[in-house]
Amino acid sequence: MKVVILAGGYGTRISEESYLKPKPMIEIGGMPILWHIMKNYSAYGFNEFIICCGYKQHIIKDFFNNYFLHTSDVTFDFTNCTNRMRVHNNETEQWKVTVVDTGLNTMTGGRVKRIKKYLPDDEPFMLTYGDGLSDVDMNELVRFHKEHGKLATLTVVNAGQRFGVIKMARDSGKITSFREKKDTDGNPINGGFMVLDPKVIDYIEGDDTVFEKKPLEHLARDGELMGFHHDGFWQCMDMQKDRDTLEKIWNSGEAPWKNWVD
Repeated sequence: MKVVILAGGYGTRISEESYLKPKPMIEIGGMPILWHIMKNYSAYGFNEFIICCGYKQHIIKDFFNNYFLHTSDVTFDFTNCTNRMRVHNNETEQWKVTVVDTGLNTMTGGRVKRIKKYLPDDEPFMLTYGDGLSDVDMNELVRFHKEHGKLATLTVVNAGQRFGVIKMARDSGKITSFREKKDTDGNPINGGFMVLDPKVIDYIEGDDTVFEKKPLEHLARDGELMGFHHDGFWQCMDMQKDRDTLEKIWNSGEAPWKNWVD
């Protein structure tokens, strides 16, 4: 099953660093948060990724093009008028990564629609944002999606009041509505980490479509949107203070999302 990661936005609310690089390339513990997300999926056996890029997309392409240089010790030998490079401890990931320029100003839904040609027509795909970390059990998420048989599953978490609000039947997991937040809300929110049938792309009109609005609203209206409730760790990197929080957690040596062995 392929994993699609939305990594094309401007990241204006964390402009302290995003003016230099795409938000998914902002580092936690010396590695981009995008890397952390991919390592987490990979630990569950999901190793094929499609990265939806836009803003400063060349930086993401350069990172994967030079992945050995970022993750290994390297000797540069200039002796005897040569220019040789030797990579030590050459341990790579079992990843297949497709990096797609989905447009500078394309909205989230539009980015998904633009990568349709890279997705199989006969199996679901996973979708997440390039700025959030969690200890969601991806295998359980996929199992839940396959069992209920609907078109879309999103992970539901309880956090702050900055995001769109979900009304969900706790007994069945069916999402009955999806709307923007209000100041008085205290309901579960969309934590990302979705599993989608390819037919979901038919709900997306074009580049200007925000996936979290009409597509999710219409899926909920049609009874095709289910929520996988997650009570564990979840943290997005929306602002600089969020990045600082994640850095502190990583440095503690007990990052909940770190489910891989070094």
